[in-house]
Amino acid sequence: MIIIRMTGGLGNQMFQYALYLKLKSMGRDVKFDDKTEYELSNARPIMLWTFGIDYPKASKEEINQMTDGFLYLSHRIRRKIFGRKSLEYQENSCNYDGQILKKKQAYLTGYFQSEKYFKEIEEDVRKAFTFQPCIFENIDAGLKKKIDAYKKEIEESLSVSIHIRRGDYLENSEVYGGNCTAEYYEKAIHIIKDKFPQTVFFVFSNDDAWAQEWCKEQEKVQGLRFVPVTDTPEELGYLDMYLMSKCKHHIIANSSFSWWGAWLNASPDKMVLAPARWFNNQTCYDIYTKEMKKISPEGIIVEDDTK
Repeated sequence: MIIIRMTGGLGNQMFQYALYLKLKSMGRDVKFDDKTEYELSNARPIMLWTFGIDYPKASKEEINQMTDGFLYLSHRIRRKIFGRKSLEYQENSCNYDGQILKKKQAYLTGYFQSEKYFKEIEEDVRKAFTFQPCIFENIDAGLKKKIDAYKKEIEESLSVSIHIRRGDYLENSEVYGGNCTAEYYEKAIHIIKDKFPQTVFFVFSNDDAWAQEWCKEQEKVQGLRFVPVTDTPEELGYLDMYLMSKCKHHIIANSSFSWWGAWLNASPDKMVLAPARWFNNQTCYDIYTKEMKKISPEGIIVEDDTK
């Protein structure tokens, strides 16, 4: 058996589920540990239900067997004398780790943020990640009307999503900061604008007030329409991804959330502009898909994949 530890928000959960689909296609017996992290008080909500996904869950006993985590006295004494005999395997970096697909018995921890894990079953992944009508069941009529209006304009215009992550990214600037700079967004906007002069930009952020002011400033500077997508708090974040995926082109943040928002757009003609530096503490190159054009924090197009 293989157990995948589920962790993080919706974007990370999707990478982990895509790996699950790949391992299942290889004949592996795979379950999820959705208890260890999600029983914590500060855990992000599990949102795979938005795609109608029901996944097999590992029991506490199965998790303890894999991780040698039993708290019985005999087990604690044995661990103290002989050490822990855990089958836990953690991905070795932010890049594709081929050892993961070779495992037949393991407790896997990581984010698995690369299309390389599931490219061979892409159609299965796309089919799995189809938003279901249930995403609208628990929102009020006013917000549903607003989402419908955004969707209509997105589908009827030359729409481009822009994801600007603030909040937790500002708090963890040592890892995330300085990558999606003002210069990054300015260059990305100009690339889109030069190719598609009639573009309408739809701006997704976790800071509504800031996004509204930023859109006003950009409209003055760029002479184009910038629409802030508002009133979708974190617990309804899947609505943002749903709308992102409807856009024709994408300017993403160094975020698995907007990575998937762009990936779910299956158009072969889409443009996806991405930050050339994903994290500050690791060099990530397998996060990028072939259609992504990378832009440095200084606003320079990066052609060399090693940069």
